[in-house]
Amino acid sequence: MSNQTTVTGFLLLGFSNIRELQILHFIVFLVLYLISLLGNLLIITAIALDRHLHNPMYFFLINLYILDFGSISVTIPKSMVNSLMNTSLISYYGCVAQFFFFLFFASASFALLTIMAYDRYIAICQPLHYEMVMNRRACVQMAASAWISGILYSALHTGNTFAISFCGGNMVDQFFCEIPQLLHLACSDSYLGEVVLISLCVLLSLICFAFIIVSYVQIFKTVLKIPHQEGRHKAFSTCLPHLIVVSLFLFNGLFSFLKPTSNSSSYLNLLVAVLYSIMPPMMNPIIYSMRNKEMKGALSKLIGWRLFSKNKISIFLH
Repeated sequence: MSNQTTVTGFLLLGFSNIRELQILHFIVFLVLYLISLLGNLLIITAIALDRHLHNPMYFFLINLYILDFGSISVTIPKSMVNSLMNTSLISYYGCVAQFFFFLFFASASFALLTIMAYDRYIAICQPLHYEMVMNRRACVQMAASAWISGILYSALHTGNTFAISFCGGNMVDQFFCEIPQLLHLACSDSYLGEVVLISLCVLLSLICFAFIIVSYVQIFKTVLKIPHQEGRHKAFSTCLPHLIVVSLFLFNGLFSFLKPTSNSSSYLNLLVAVLYSIMPPMMNPIIYSMRNKEMKGALSKLIGWRLFSKNKISIFLH
């Protein structure tokens, strides 16, 4: 196919054509998707119902979980449908939409993670100024800036990518429309602008990561000065999950973008794509709920209240 005007669809060839393996892929992805759905909805509900968690940190967490759920919903359902229907086709505009929304959710999530590092820095290193700096209006503006920056970046990236000419056919060796795989199909003289944009993206990501690292160096210095062990443990319990999530998200994504596509095996490409597109949305609720006492308490109350309500209803019916 000589250019993008003749491309009416793409073939997502990330998984096997063997029917038994397609069914296995459908089941595995369904389980991962349900785990992510349940985890994110539980955390969002627990935060919404617990007044003690109505503060900036958990406000940003709700935004993060909404973005996580959106991110995983863009890639997994289409892949499951393809496996179930024994097809690999995605329409041209379906690929454009998937590309746009995945980039939007991913970039907005990383912007939000950077804002959350700043929130933790102010809370621990400058606690006397916290309520003034992180007031309701400032939090809403910060969250809105993350969403808007994600939309702008995704629109720029999507327009630039699908303006190039595709000379390498329409077979994408991945389970969703991934940037490196689409660039692999591009004509050699038409994707230089996209390479420049990706390089800029990597640079901005590294700057944000450096900001996060500097923030946490200051946080850890302050935490180590806290005389009480309980206070240090509480501070670490709110910071370490965030740092783990950031590292998991960034390094998997950067590895996927920077590795040479042509020299990588399809299994390695698939594994890395699963790690950076599926694992963070699924693991984030687990990481935060396992390390955070306040979150554990809120989840216990939520689950306990539901069980208590069911018991009351069953007793009433009998």
